[in-house]
Amino acid sequence: MSEISPRRVVIGDVHGHYEGLMTLLEAIAPTSDDQIYFLGDLIDRGPNSSQVVNFVKQNNYPCLLGNHEQMLLSILTNKSVSSPRMQAWLYSGGQATVASYNQATIPDEHLDWFKALPTYLDLGDFWLTHAGVDPSKSVAEQTADQLCWIRDEFHSIEKPYFPDKQIIIGHTITFTFPGVTPGKLAQGQGWLDIDTGAYHPKSGWLTGLDITNNLVYQVNVYKHHLRTLPLQEAVIAVDPAKIKAERRKKQSA
Repeated sequence: MSEISPRRVVIGDVHGHYEGLMTLLEAIAPTSDDQIYFLGDLIDRGPNSSQVVNFVKQNNYPCLLGNHEQMLLSILTNKSVSSPRMQAWLYSGGQATVASYNQATIPDEHLDWFKALPTYLDLGDFWLTHAGVDPSKSVAEQTADQLCWIRDEFHSIEKPYFPDKQIIIGHTITFTFPGVTPGKLAQGQGWLDIDTGAYHPKSGWLTGLDITNNLVYQVNVYKHHLRTLPLQEAVIAVDPAKIKAERRKKQSA
């Protein structure tokens, strides 16, 4: 069956893996008519955050604010930031980001670009955000912290947040969900997570999802493997009850 074009392709958390991103895009081979979207967390952990940011910025690809961009902004634009908060960011991958910039200095043009990143994109039939939504609040009530950081409270919803569109997220590595193996996408009630853990040694998979043709493109940044799968073969459904059980276990620990 021939592919429908132009395509809309959503790319999960890159985390500084520039070479992996280039390999992934070579496989996708986007044309000037295709739309490429990034879910945020371009930076931290991997070796080439500055190159990833330059590439996405210079190509004017729509990109969302991720929790790692938010952390960077809260640290570098706050002159009174505490040392523990700075150390927490550096420990969470910020050190690799700083090291990727010339003279370890992040330019104002990149900081300004981060500041302007939206927290969600509404594509009509799909709704993109980095982490998810607070299911108890309307879209207008969502905060940047919720859209960039939320996990179990959203993942365990028992009915879709939107009746007419699917939410596509990153942020939470898919193999951390019950029953999901490394490299697989995770699907809940009205949402689909495509953060397959590019930086994580247990996975290494970076994912691009063609939502027009239901195709999944993946590159393993460590093993340099490429694969393309129909969406139905790449996704594993997640049971909200199991997520709630895991959440209760964490709270009682």
